[in-house]
Amino acid sequence: MLTRTQPRAAALAAALLLSSTLAACGGGAEGAEDGEGADLSKQKLSWKDCPAPSAAEGGGDAPSPLPGGARWRCATMKAPLDWSEPGGDTIDIALIRAAAADKGRRIGSLVFNFGGPGGSGITTLPAFAEEYTKLRTRYDLVSFDPRGVGRSAGVHCEDDEQLDRYFQQDSTPDDAAEREQLVKNVKAFNGACEKNSGRTLPHVRTTDAARDMDLMRQVLGDDKLHYFGISYGTELGGVYAHLFPHKVGRAVFDAVVDPTQDAEQSSLGQARGFQLALDNFAEDCANQEDACPVGDSAKDVKDRIAKLLKDLDKRPISGIPPRELTQTAATSGIAQSLYSKDFWPYLTQGLEDAYEGDGRVLMALADSMNGRNEDGEYSNIQAANVAINCADDKPRYSTEDVEKKLPAFRDASPLFGDYLAWGMTSCADWAVDGQADHPDVAADGAPPILVIGNTGDPATPYEGARKMARALGEDVGVELTYKGQGHGAYDSKDPCVRKNVDDYLLEGTVPKNGRVCP
Repeated sequence: MLTRTQPRAAALAAALLLSSTLAACGGGAEGAEDGEGADLSKQKLSWKDCPAPSAAEGGGDAPSPLPGGARWRCATMKAPLDWSEPGGDTIDIALIRAAAADKGRRIGSLVFNFGGPGGSGITTLPAFAEEYTKLRTRYDLVSFDPRGVGRSAGVHCEDDEQLDRYFQQDSTPDDAAEREQLVKNVKAFNGACEKNSGRTLPHVRTTDAARDMDLMRQVLGDDKLHYFGISYGTELGGVYAHLFPHKVGRAVFDAVVDPTQDAEQSSLGQARGFQLALDNFAEDCANQEDACPVGDSAKDVKDRIAKLLKDLDKRPISGIPPRELTQTAATSGIAQSLYSKDFWPYLTQGLEDAYEGDGRVLMALADSMNGRNEDGEYSNIQAANVAINCADDKPRYSTEDVEKKLPAFRDASPLFGDYLAWGMTSCADWAVDGQADHPDVAADGAPPILVIGNTGDPATPYEGARKMARALGEDVGVELTYKGQGHGAYDSKDPCVRKNVDDYLLEGTVPKNGRVCP
């Protein structure tokens, strides 16, 4: 299922799954900075060679050494389960680190969060470490599983067999019976979360994770938190800056969440963003020198996709046996392919195959969205995503609410509108009340924070970057625009974006506010 935002970890999972498939086929900040976590800030971390990621983190092999032989090291940090009782029960927060290459010019730690919410930093940072080779010259690269994710008190809801059924459900009901079944399925999933992780659910808010990051800063021995947040990681970074403005070091927000929006506005913005990305895909295919294999024109490409999804609603086709490609799975797969322009060829092939009755590629893309590996095991990315979003977001939406809002969503996106509108019911009957309508990121007193928006971003639409920059406060948010495609900017390898980010993080050179790349 498509969720509010998605992490870079999903892109990694997609690449791995597709290769095998194709082969086969918070509150105020007063008093927060100095008092909380004082006892735990004295703990000493025991760094050891990293084990293979757990199933909840996505599985796979232990991270390989970096070029030059440097090894990834892992540790566990203790943090309060309940930050309102910092001397009470604790949970483990899993960390990973690669030491700076030039120890003589080392600045400190650079902490990454890759988004989600629900993405495991333990698996994602090593997978994309090559992207940050230059940054590692002067920083220790650090990431972590935020609370509720992976090995950090990971939220567990349904088992693999139940999740297979859950992600095959009809998530865009057309009549009363289908609406009733959707409500029943959501209630069962949410009930399983409460049964299996009820003790954790009240304590996975973004404000809790931000406090964990400040404890992490202290335990790592850094006076300031140097930070690189992507997607939901920008929201987490913004909340940290609000709570601890004077502890912010050099911080980059890439693929920026709009902090002024509530859950409905965010979902509606995503509907527009994914529709724009689909429009761009269709135009790109239609304008290629060779004939587009999935349509004679951009309109024809989109019309054929719409017909495919309508047909799948009535009659699924073969997916990855024994599972079938349903309308929901196909929509998830299409959405996943729009996170990166590098995935557009997979979307083209997936559509070609589906028109011939073979749904394996689109299902592999859907599996990456949902955190399922080729062995049928699920990470906890979706469980954590729902748990964190529902703990953060105060609004709760019934089926009646959604039905009233459907026209606006369909106007925003004929293809993804229903899908994203009905997704708003995911917090119905949740065991924990949501904290606020939207996060507070006002960070008066913080140093400049570099905020990067991508004009073609489907998941965190471009307008969110300007909203974030303004919400952070005057002289804090510094906006950089990238005219590109896909989710995020730094990983596009655009030389202009890379230079501005690297110069800022490595030398402290703040770009001119409003600069545009390329």
